Amino acid sequence: MAKDYYEILGLDKNASDDDIKKAYRHLAKKWHPDANPDNKKEAEEKFKEIGEAYSVLSDPQKKKNYDQFGSAEGFGGGAGGAGFDPFGFGGSRYSYTSGGFGFDDVMDDFVSSIFGGGRRSSRRNPNAPSKGQDLHASLSISFEEAFTGVTKEFTISKNVSCDTCHGMGAKPGTSVETCHVCHGTGQVRKTSSLGGFATFQTVGTCDECRGTGKIIKEPCTTCGGKGTIRKNVTIEVSIPAGVQDGQTLRLQGKGEPGKNGGENGDIYLDINVKASKLFDRDGYNVVCTIPITITQATLGAELKIPTVTGEEEKFTISAGTQTGTTFTIKGKGFKKLNSSACGDLLFTVQVQVPKKLSKEQRELFNKLAESLGEQPPVKKKGIFG
Repeated sequence: MAKDYYEILGLDKNASDDDIKKAYRHLAKKWHPDANPDNKKEAEEKFKEIGEAYSVLSDPQKKKNYDQFGSAEGFGGGAGGAGFDPFGFGGSRYSYTSGGFGFDDVMDDFVSSIFGGGRRSSRRNPNAPSKGQDLHASLSISFEEAFTGVTKEFTISKNVSCDTCHGMGAKPGTSVETCHVCHGTGQVRKTSSLGGFATFQTVGTCDECRGTGKIIKEPCTTCGGKGTIRKNVTIEVSIPAGVQDGQTLRLQGKGEPGKNGGENGDIYLDINVKASKLFDRDGYNVVCTIPITITQATLGAELKIPTVTGEEEKFTISAGTQTGTTFTIKGKGFKKLNSSACGDLLFTVQVQVPKKLSKEQRELFNKLAESLGEQPPVKKKGIFG
């Protein structure tokens, strides 16, 4: 009887190429002999049958002939016979190396080699130098500190190199030996046979040294052989003038220590700038409101304008200044990062109307009102506004 390859893979005849690949991957993992140690003989037969079905249905020409004639004989006969080579290996034994010692790793590389015409898995050497972990922290500063720049300290919990063993992990006076199983590579190879027609060679982490390539017979009593200890560390950082709220500074090399001689990680420091009672920020400009009297607004005056640094700038406003008018003092704003240029100080005047007047003051205002008229004339809008 001719085999029904669609039925073997659990598909119908309208299955797409992607459906065929997915079905094969699922069944190949399910019936892999190594995954069925208690039923290995049946698993080998199933696995070969699944491979035979896939070798036909994954080949466009073979699939076309199979669909047309409905049997293996339709494309030359004997596809499932003694000379059948389900994976196109030409009767030869196929060997490849995968990284990792897991069954999924073996099958991923195995299936990829079929789908992609062969693949060599390249796994990173666990004993190679690697950068330490990056850390995150936050620091609050005042509005004035953001304006002038400041040196601050913050505390963070992180791993640091053990002072007792200097990061070696071994008790002082003892040495670290090279693993005799993996010879310092941190990896070992294992060869297994699949049903007599394929040989698999896998590479995985050495159990003896746990991938470090080293054996520590007498671990450091301080760090327990890890080479690092956890502690709170105080770090000093220079905050540049002009830093903005929410900006993140990178402190290179201040993170976790690297492994196997790798560089240290970094710390990413988020800056939180507290609000000021007097000033606001608009880009690199400093913004504030300055109260003035009605006589200053009317007659003009020389004002003393406060700055963020605590100094005062003299500024003359002209007679008849209206409330809400904004003036600019050049170069008294925030310093622009990576530049010598600065923003400006923008202040808006707000005329303060006295709430209480003495008898004499009231008489003076009455005389002023009489001389000016009880109410300023209302300007009528022209035809164009």
